[in-house]
Amino acid sequence: MADDVRRSESGWSIHPVYGPEDLQEWDPARQLGAPGEYPYTRGIHPGMYTHRPWTMRQYAGFGTAAESNARYRQLIAHGTTGLSVAFDLPTQMGHDSDAPLASGEVGKVGVAVDSLDDMRVLFDGIPLESVSTSMTINAPAAPLLLLYQLVAEEQGADTARLSGTVQNDVLKEYIARGTYIFPPRPSLRLVADIFRYCRAELPRWNTISISGYHMAEAGATPAQEIAFTLSDGIAYVRTALEAGMDVDEFAPRLSFFFVARTTLLEEVAKFRAARRMWARLMREEFGARDPRSWKLRFHTQTAGVQLTAQQPEVNIARVTTQALAAVLGGTQSLHTNSYDEALALPTETAARIALRTQQVLAHESDVAATADPFAGSYAVESMTDEVEAAARELMDRVERRGGAVAAIEAGYQKEEIERSAYAVAREQDSGERVVVGVNRYRLEREEPQQMLRVDPALERQQTERLARLRATRDGAAVERGLAGLRAAATESANVLYPMKEALRARATLGEVCSTLRGVWGSYEPAERF
Repeated sequence: MADDVRRSESGWSIHPVYGPEDLQEWDPARQLGAPGEYPYTRGIHPGMYTHRPWTMRQYAGFGTAAESNARYRQLIAHGTTGLSVAFDLPTQMGHDSDAPLASGEVGKVGVAVDSLDDMRVLFDGIPLESVSTSMTINAPAAPLLLLYQLVAEEQGADTARLSGTVQNDVLKEYIARGTYIFPPRPSLRLVADIFRYCRAELPRWNTISISGYHMAEAGATPAQEIAFTLSDGIAYVRTALEAGMDVDEFAPRLSFFFVARTTLLEEVAKFRAARRMWARLMREEFGARDPRSWKLRFHTQTAGVQLTAQQPEVNIARVTTQALAAVLGGTQSLHTNSYDEALALPTETAARIALRTQQVLAHESDVAATADPFAGSYAVESMTDEVEAAARELMDRVERRGGAVAAIEAGYQKEEIERSAYAVAREQDSGERVVVGVNRYRLEREEPQQMLRVDPALERQQTERLARLRATRDGAAVERGLAGLRAAATESANVLYPMKEALRARATLGEVCSTLRGVWGSYEPAERF
C-alpha cells in the first residue's frame, strides 16, 4: 500500500478513486431497497426529510432547575423542536445534592434534580404533552422518568400522549462512561421493568436509547461504535424476551444514539450500515414480524471529543461538517454542540449558533430535498460494506465471549476502545493526524473567550431546598413508599409502580437509589492489570 493512502477511522484503506470495480459483488436489491423499505439502508421513512426535517434538539441543563428552565424557554423561543435534559453528576450517580459525594459537583455538568419539587420547577410553563423531551440518564432512569410523568399528570396532560426518550442504557456505562450504580444483571432487570411499565403506561415513550456516542467519545472507531452498540441492543432484546415479553411488544420503542464525526463519508456509511444490520438482526435472528421492530431509529450528537479549546470558533466549522454527516446519514433527531463546550458550559449565544446551524442545513441547503442522496455512490456504498464487515467481525467476537454482558465483565469492549483511543492520541502527538489549531495552524496568542460559569452558591441553595423538603413532607408516607419499593426489588414485581408512589410522596432520588442499593448492591469493577 502506498504511503499516501489514507486509512479510515475504522482501519481500512480509503481509495483515491472509487469505481464500478469496487462494487462487483454488490447486490443493490439486497443492500439498498427504497427509502422506508427493508433493510432500511436508505432511511426508515419513504420521504425522509422531504416531508419534514429531523427533530432539532439542544442538550441543555446546568445549575438549578430554575436556571435550566429559563434556558429551555429560550431554546423553544429560538425554534428548538425537542428538549434534551443534561443532569449533573450527582443526579447521574443516584446521589442527592447534600450527599458528601456530591460536594463540588452540584449543577456543574447539568441540572440537579433531587425530587418532584425540582422536576416541577424544571418544566414550569412548558406543556409536556406537546413537547418531546429526551433525558440523558441511565442508572437512575426509572425515577427520573417517573418524576417527569408525575409533573405531566399535575399539568393535566394525557400521559398516553407523552413523547420522548429516556437513555436508560446501563451497559455502555460499564464500557465507556462509568456512571453506573448497580451490578449489570439487576440493572438489566430494571431496564426490563421500564419496558413493561412504558408499554402499559407511556405507550409513545422511547424506553431506551442504546448509545454508541459515549463509546465514540472514549475513543471507539465507527466500526467499534456500531458493533458494541448493536451487541448491547441484542442483550436488551434478550433480557426482555427472557422476562416474557414478545419482541414486537417492545422493539418498536427501542432507539439508538450515535456520534457524528468530521469524517463525513465514513459517518454516512456507518449510519447506513447500522440500519441494515439491525433490520436483519431483528427480522432474521429474533423473528420480529412488525416492520416497526426492524427500523433502527436514532438520535445523533455532534462529536464533543473533537472540539478544541484552542481557536474555539473553528469548532463551528467542525460542528457544521458533523451535522451534515448526520443528516446525510438519515438521523431522526440531532443535537449540535456549541463551539465553546471545550471550555465550559455553553453560553446562550453559542447554543443559539449551534441551533442555527441545523436550521441553515434544513432551510437554506438542499440536503432535505431528496432521501439518501448518496445512494449508489461508489465510495459510500463501498464504505458501507466495509464498516458493516468490520462491525460484524467485532460483534462475532463479543458473541464468542458469551454476549455483551459477559464481554463487559471480562473487560473486552473497554480494552478495545482504549487501544483505539491510544492510537489516535499517538497520531495527534506525532502530527500524522491533523487537528487544526492544535498541532497545525496554531496561533501565537489565543483570544480571550466569554464563558458561562456556575455560581458555587447554587449548591448551597440546592441543599437548603432539600432540607426544606425533608422538613415539610409526610415522612411516614415516604417510608411506606420506600418499603414498598424494597419489597418489589427483593421479589420479582415491577419496581416502577411502588417507586412512583414513593416519589409522589416526595422521596428523593438518593433515597430511592439507596433503597435499591440495599437490595441489589453496588457495582465494583474488577481490577485489571
